[in-house]
Amino acid sequence: MSDEACPTSPDDSSPDGGSPDDTSAEPHVSPPGLVLVSTPIGNLGDVSIRARDILRHSDLILCEDTRHSARLLTALGISTRTEPLHEHNEDARIAPILGMLRAGKRIALISDAGTPLVSDPGFRLVRAAIAAGLPVTAIPGPNAAVTALVLSGLPPLPFLFLGFPPPRQAARRAAFGALRAAERAGLTATLIWHEAPHRLPETLTDMAEAFGARPAAVARELTKHFEEVRRGTLTGLAEYYTANAARGEITILVGPPVDNDAEDLDGSLRSALKDNSVREAAALVTAATGLPRKLVYARALELAKEAG
Repeated sequence: MSDEACPTSPDDSSPDGGSPDDTSAEPHVSPPGLVLVSTPIGNLGDVSIRARDILRHSDLILCEDTRHSARLLTALGISTRTEPLHEHNEDARIAPILGMLRAGKRIALISDAGTPLVSDPGFRLVRAAIAAGLPVTAIPGPNAAVTALVLSGLPPLPFLFLGFPPPRQAARRAAFGALRAAERAGLTATLIWHEAPHRLPETLTDMAEAFGARPAAVARELTKHFEEVRRGTLTGLAEYYTANAARGEITILVGPPVDNDAEDLDGSLRSALKDNSVREAAALVTAATGLPRKLVYARALELAKEAG
């Protein structure tokens, strides 16, 4: 079933008081330079007027996948020339693209869906353009991670987006372990990842082992007809998706650790410092938590100084 466009608010208006539907107005086109254009994450109705205008009036559109983006551009009636920019050719493409920008061209950069650079190619190009003193701007728009966050029911601030977890289990468990160690050292944030459907059950199982039965959510097919946000604990979600295969684009969200986390680094160190020297307390807590020795010792010194 095709996506249905979201209705626009009747209160929408342009900054100068005009209507966004006023076809007599000048196109919403930025000056020449590199323009990062956000595109829909599933619903064509979410593309903005400015995004349409920039894509239509650019000299070139850089795409993560030209075949994928061709469907979007065709639906929008845009015939601007496209070229690929992806992980494997980005470094080689930087010099010629900078040359075009110096010549006064307007170049748009889009990803397959959502906001460019966020878990997508383009960062190295943007960094090079900035270093060269060339203009870079952005057309904001859809973002799957933020959309999932506001729908999850989990604390929205602070949050930490981590892209995709490592595909191999050993590396994935190590990454989750490092995050758990950071939480023991004081990190408190809602954690966000994207994940492939076929890896969802094992990833949720690994998360449950690392983070416990913590509140979490799985969002899939956001902005599409079969949009779903399933909320629960990591353990419960792992069990559900082990029994029920997921389909579509998926975002996983894990709530922050609870305030009375028994593995809190400061609490563990304060307890150890009551009967031990700084060095001894740091050694005990390092052995108990698996945190880096230097990190634990440095924090033990700070707490000892605070205590006088």
